[in-house]
Amino acid sequence: MSWRFRNSCQAQPQSSALHFYQNRQLELYASKEANRLSLRQLVFFGRSMDEEKLIKSANYVRTELPVRIAHRLRDLQTLPYVVVTQEGVAQVYELYWSAFEKFRRYPQVTTLEENEAFCEFLESILDEHAPVIPSLSLGLSLSSPHLPPDSLDAFMRRMLVSRISRRVLAEHHLALSKSLGTNNLSLSEDPHVGIIYTALNLRHSIDKCVALLRGRSHDIEDEIGESVPNRGWPEVIVDGHVDTKFSYIREHLEYIIFELLKNAMTATGLNHRSSSSLPPIRATIVVGENDVGVRISDHGGGLSSIRIKSPSDLFSFSHIRNATRMDDTRLGALRSASSRGVKATVAEQIRPWRTEQSNVNSNNKDPEREAGIAPHPRIGLGLPMSNIFTTYFGGTLELVSLDGWGTDVYLRLPKLGTNLEGIEL
Repeated sequence: MSWRFRNSCQAQPQSSALHFYQNRQLELYASKEANRLSLRQLVFFGRSMDEEKLIKSANYVRTELPVRIAHRLRDLQTLPYVVVTQEGVAQVYELYWSAFEKFRRYPQVTTLEENEAFCEFLESILDEHAPVIPSLSLGLSLSSPHLPPDSLDAFMRRMLVSRISRRVLAEHHLALSKSLGTNNLSLSEDPHVGIIYTALNLRHSIDKCVALLRGRSHDIEDEIGESVPNRGWPEVIVDGHVDTKFSYIREHLEYIIFELLKNAMTATGLNHRSSSSLPPIRATIVVGENDVGVRISDHGGGLSSIRIKSPSDLFSFSHIRNATRMDDTRLGALRSASSRGVKATVAEQIRPWRTEQSNVNSNNKDPEREAGIAPHPRIGLGLPMSNIFTTYFGGTLELVSLDGWGTDVYLRLPKLGTNLEGIEL
């Protein structure tokens, strides 16, 4: 069956992959169950890494990822035609099909030299898939009128959780390969196994995010896109169980904290734009029997808006729940982000800020900004991705708005590392 991906604006090139409705290999892989793992399993296997275990890790990743990709290809297949042909969705489909074929055909890894080549292959796939998050968000935003909100959000959750799971497996193997022959658990600072930090200091991660955010020099953008002069950023007071340490993926934790604090700082600055000083933000750490909690409280005026009925709608990709999804500026920002990719990390967010500051200090002009294609600060992915990262291993993220005053955000993450990945098949 041959058909053409297209959208209402322009035709897309003929797809070479869209015969997959009768593709037996895809059906074979999609019929398999994904082998979900916990943080504890990943840490246990990665301890005392040797050549034999590393080769086993490589072949697990090699055989597991095409199964997870196959399930998502089948998920894409179930979408209405008008959705599958949307800008962004078509690109993701082609990326997934290409990756599925590459993994399916990749030969067994038997030596360290072959593992080195496999690691290069993994890195190339990770780079190729950088556009997936903004492309999916763009395509599903454009498709929002054609899908019920529950169906749209459930689909996006399955796609994004699966994407996170694949990146975790790939990046964990890459980190284990680089650390072969070393004992990172014996480090006095930041002991870790692969990408999992076994004594992650929550206070240090919060302080790191605060320092990065308070180091920004650019103005604040309000709700209608107008620039508000930046008079500085609010102080963040950290209290509670400040010596808390637990095992977690540091990149995930710091992305969540960074996004929550960024929103709190922006809201506080806008709500008190006429005040001589800014009230502080408070981050309270609490350790429970099974989880670690962080409450972030601000004086940013709350989340009330004529376009948002409930704070949880900020996690939604549906324009019915979050009307900003269909804003022309938001769609344009997503198109720009799709062209360069979004990996959902803190590092990629602070890179343009540092480049901008460097250009200011050296009186250099940023050619991307001059051309109007500089990274857009508001593409609407921060809170939805924070929620996805939080729930990946069974955590929760709740927004409580005290309209006219501020917002309390409650983050809870499991601390025992026994929860399996939250992949839905």
